[in-house]
Amino acid sequence: MEMNEILERINSFTRRELKEDEVYIFDVVLCDNEIDRDNERFSINALKTLEKLFVGKTGIFDHDARSGGQTARIFATELVTDDSIKTAAGETYTYLKGMAYMVRTDENVSLIREIDGGIKKEVSVSCAAKTRMCSVCGIDLNKKKCSHRIGKIYNGKVAHVILDNITDAYEWSFVAVPAQVNAGVTKRFCDAEMREDNSAIMEKLCENLKADVYRLCMAGGSASYAKVLKSAADKMSAEELLEFKNALEKQHTSRSASQLEMAEDNYNEFRMESVSK
Repeated sequence: MEMNEILERINSFTRRELKEDEVYIFDVVLCDNEIDRDNERFSINALKTLEKLFVGKTGIFDHDARSGGQTARIFATELVTDDSIKTAAGETYTYLKGMAYMVRTDENVSLIREIDGGIKKEVSVSCAAKTRMCSVCGIDLNKKKCSHRIGKIYNGKVAHVILDNITDAYEWSFVAVPAQVNAGVTKRFCDAEMREDNSAIMEKLCENLKADVYRLCMAGGSASYAKVLKSAADKMSAEELLEFKNALEKQHTSRSASQLEMAEDNYNEFRMESVSK
């Protein structure tokens, strides 16, 4: 896209025409069709709808709806497909890229530096999905529950929620930990476009899963017990890590419930003794 066209699109949102030296322009990956940390993913149809809806949407911080947090605006979007990458669900990797602008001011000099320096990078989107479909059976979970447990592996694939029939896009936010691993600022406009190969994405996914598993291992027992489980997790694939994480969470929840019951029993015994005395 030529600069004249870029400025024309930007100025469709302004009250006066801005010049090139008045604006800071950058690209941002808003969302994609990969399964995220919440075990949800956008359908291709949803991404196509969001491609239209996100034009003109404002960028804020931490989904805080107060107007004082407005910092940037999307002036154009593009749906990008990478045929060299397959998602965990077996689809060709597709992501929604937004082109955003900020008006250069004395107040946002530090923010621009943080974006350029990779500090302000991760983003999260806010939108409304009319359909939330189970990836295993296809039931719309907004209308009816099904027997499949989200996050559990069925026939070698993780059960997750497919978001579809998008009715609105509200905003996009700079956040510390986005639900979608790959969502975030890529490069300043006109810099070389950053792409990650499949192995890099899977490595990042495994790192996030290992961090969750290590935390659960430490919460599950003694240091020696945690060390053995941690060593086993280091050798697991992404699917094995997901299954292991779910098992540890179930074990941890069960143990916590048992400890709570024991604490309540001890408290009741104490009350009975106190009353007797």
